[in-house]
Amino acid sequence: MARRVLHHNTSNHHPNNVTSPLLSLSLALLCLLSAPAASAQLTRTHYAGVCPNVEGIVRGAVQKKIQQTFVTIPATIRLFFHDCFVQGCDASVMVASAGSNRAEKDHPDNLSLAGDGFDTVIKAKQAVDAVAGCRNKVSCADILALATRDVIALSGGPSYPVELGRLDGLSSTAGSVNGRLPQPNFSLAQLNSLFAANGLSQSDMIALSGNLIKFANRIYNFSRGNPVDPTLNRAYATQLQQMCPRNVDPRIAINMDPITPNTFDNTYFKNLQQGKGLFTSDQILYTDLKSRPTVDAWAGNSVAFQQAFITAITKLGRVGVKTGRGGNIRTDCGVLGR
Repeated sequence: MARRVLHHNTSNHHPNNVTSPLLSLSLALLCLLSAPAASAQLTRTHYAGVCPNVEGIVRGAVQKKIQQTFVTIPATIRLFFHDCFVQGCDASVMVASAGSNRAEKDHPDNLSLAGDGFDTVIKAKQAVDAVAGCRNKVSCADILALATRDVIALSGGPSYPVELGRLDGLSSTAGSVNGRLPQPNFSLAQLNSLFAANGLSQSDMIALSGNLIKFANRIYNFSRGNPVDPTLNRAYATQLQQMCPRNVDPRIAINMDPITPNTFDNTYFKNLQQGKGLFTSDQILYTDLKSRPTVDAWAGNSVAFQQAFITAITKLGRVGVKTGRGGNIRTDCGVLGR
């Protein structure tokens, strides 16, 4: 059953942020308007000669964080997607606003990002840098990619190989977020267009689907003749109205999967079959006949879904990768140039 969870902010991001433990997390939002993939610059053994135990170190830090709060799982995954969607997978979403610069994390579209996601990366970075041979050798961007894989695996999802070698971005501005994250009423064509611009297919988009965006228009102001979206399961609509009254704080987020919110599985697709997609852009995956066959296939075959998800998230991790003079390795993930 869906529920709201008050998030205790441990990274001083948004102290009143309310997030959800979600997770059937096929998760994710959708879209990317950044640079094309750069897979040739990434390798699975990038740190073998300088920090060979980096994956184990990050995994240990992630496990400790999950033991503190299961919100770590959806928070970390969302952080990875929001990072890659804007300027590529370069940890620019981690940067704090300073002076006259308003950073990505303070754009309205990022206000719902839970502090526990940021804290996961910070704690993992500290653990890595505590090892003498690894200090200042591993980027925040790679740590975020590894932590994302780990929270997925630790919530019942697949443990897949992560390509490494990303550098951290040299800029982070709220303005760069404009138009880069999808709106909840996007059509299938709009979603496909955004993904295709970054070498991601419709299948990739569906595999990564499931995130937290505004959805109040579906339960209060869908149209003049239908205040509630008629494609939304009526009982589910009533439940959403109870959890999210009119004029609710926009930072409130709830489960995309009301059935198995703490587990990475294919229930999200089964929910779509029952009219329980949280956003219009979710339910369109089932109401549009061009995408329905994929939803039906993955609702009935968890293994096929997980295989597709691994392909999609690997491709996502290649978007907008910074190398050479295009990036650096931050000693503090929240500060540019350090």
